[in-house]
Amino acid sequence: MSSSVLGTAREGLGPSAQALLAAAARARGLEVRVWRRAGQGWVCLWGEAEAPDAGAVPVGPDHALEVLGGTPGDAELLAEALRLVLQHEAELRALSHEIAERYEEITLLYTISEILGSTLALEDAAQQILAELVATLDAQEAGLWVPDPGAEALVRIAGVGREWAENRVILTSEALPARVFRERRPVVLGPGERDGVAAGPFLSVPIVFTPPWAEPRPVGVLQLAGRPRGAAFSAGDLKMLLAVASQIGAALENRRLVRESLHRERLLRELELAHDLQLKLLPRPAWVENGFQVAARCRPAESVGGDFYHFVPLRGERLGVVVGDVSGHGFGAALIMALTLSAVSIHASEGHRPSEVLRRVRRALAAELTQTEMHLSLCYVVLDPRRRRLVYANAGHPHAFLLEGDGAVHRLGALAPPLGMGSEETFAERRQVWHPGRDLLLLFTDGLARSLGPSERQGEAVLLARAWARRSEPVQAVLDGLWDWTAGTPEDDCTAVVARA
Repeated sequence: MSSSVLGTAREGLGPSAQALLAAAARARGLEVRVWRRAGQGWVCLWGEAEAPDAGAVPVGPDHALEVLGGTPGDAELLAEALRLVLQHEAELRALSHEIAERYEEITLLYTISEILGSTLALEDAAQQILAELVATLDAQEAGLWVPDPGAEALVRIAGVGREWAENRVILTSEALPARVFRERRPVVLGPGERDGVAAGPFLSVPIVFTPPWAEPRPVGVLQLAGRPRGAAFSAGDLKMLLAVASQIGAALENRRLVRESLHRERLLRELELAHDLQLKLLPRPAWVENGFQVAARCRPAESVGGDFYHFVPLRGERLGVVVGDVSGHGFGAALIMALTLSAVSIHASEGHRPSEVLRRVRRALAAELTQTEMHLSLCYVVLDPRRRRLVYANAGHPHAFLLEGDGAVHRLGALAPPLGMGSEETFAERRQVWHPGRDLLLLFTDGLARSLGPSERQGEAVLLARAWARRSEPVQAVLDGLWDWTAGTPEDDCTAVVARA
C-alpha cells in the first residue's frame, strides 16, 4: 500500500475502521481492499485497485470489501465487522453534527438572552438579535414585525441586510408578515419559490406568547431571507428560529406589561393631581368670617367627582351657601362641577338674588349640559342674620334642611327641576325665618344619604337624626357626626355642609 493510497484511506475511513483492517491484515496475513461507491463508479479507500472484482463482498449499500489470500469465510466475517464499525462511525458523525448544532443553538439563545436582559430599548436589542441570527444562520436579511397599538397593522421595528420596501402592513392584507401573524404558521420558501413579493430562500415564523392563564396569542413575526449561493433553509434552521421567536415573544410581552404599568402609574399620578386640584377649588370653611360658623366636607367616589359646595361672602353681613351634585361621577362630572362652581362664584358675588343666580348659571351651562347629556341639582341659600331670615332657590336638590333651635326641621324643597332637565327661564325662591345663634343649615348630597341606609330616604332620616341630636354643638362636631360611618370607598360622591350664624 503506497503512501498516497494510505492517505486516501485515512480520508475515507474512520479511525476504528482503519484499526480493524490493519489488525486483520497483521493477524491473518491478509491483503484487504475496501471501496466506496461514487456515482457510477468506485473509489478505493483501503489497498490499491481500480475497482472491486466479482468476488468482492458488499458492506452495506455503499461499500464493498475484497480479501486476498484468505478463505471466503474470512471475507464474510471481516465484511460484517466492517459494516458494524462503519455504522457506528456514521452514528458518531451524526451525533457530533447534532451536538455542534445544539451548541450553536444554545450559544445563540444564550447570547439573545443576554441581549434581552440588558437595559437596551427593545428596538436596539432587536437589531442586535437580528444581526446574531443573520450571522449564525448564514442569512442575508432579517426583520422583526410587531403589532401597532391602537391600529390594525404590523410595523417593522428592526431590520438587517437591506432597506425594506415595507415598514408597515395592514393585518387584514395578504402581505406575508400579516398572513403569518394571523394564521400563526411558519412559511418556508425554497430557492426559486415565490409568495407575493417574498422570494426563496425565505423563512418566516410567528412570535407567539403563551401566558399560563390564557390561550396563546401572536405578538409579532420574525423572518429571514436570502442565503449565499441560494441554499435552502433547513428544518434545523426553522427549529432554531422558532426557539428565538419564543424568547422574543416573552420580551415583547414584558415590554407590553411595562408600558401598561407605566401608563397606569402616570394615570394614577394624573388622577391624584386632578383630585388635589378639584378639592382646592372648594373653599376652606376657615375663610368665612363675619360671625358665621361653617363646616364642609366633600369625598369623591373616584379620584374626581361631581359634588361641590361653595361659600360666597355678600354685602350686608350675609353669606351665600351653595351645594350641588352633578349626575354621575368621574372626569365628566368633574368638568361640569368646575364650570358650575366658576359660574356660581361669578354671579353670586355680583349680589344677585338666589333665583337670578340659578337662572344665569343655567344659561351659562346650557350648551355643556346638552352636549354631555348631564344634569345637576343646585341649591343656593343666602343667610341674612341681620334680617333674621334665609332666602333660597333650589333646582332639584333633595337634601336641604333648616334645623331650628327648638327642634323643628324644615325641608328647603326643590322649586324647579335639576339644571339640564328643563328649559326654565325663571326660578322661584322662598324665605324662611332664621334665628341667629340657634338655627342650623344642613345641606348634603344623595351619595351621603345612600351610604347610611338601605335606601336614600332612610339614609336621609339617619343624617337628620344625627344632626338634630348635635344641633347645639359646634358645626364641626355636627359634621363629624354625619360622617361617622365605616371607612371605605363610597359608591357615589358624598358632600355635606353645616352652617350657623
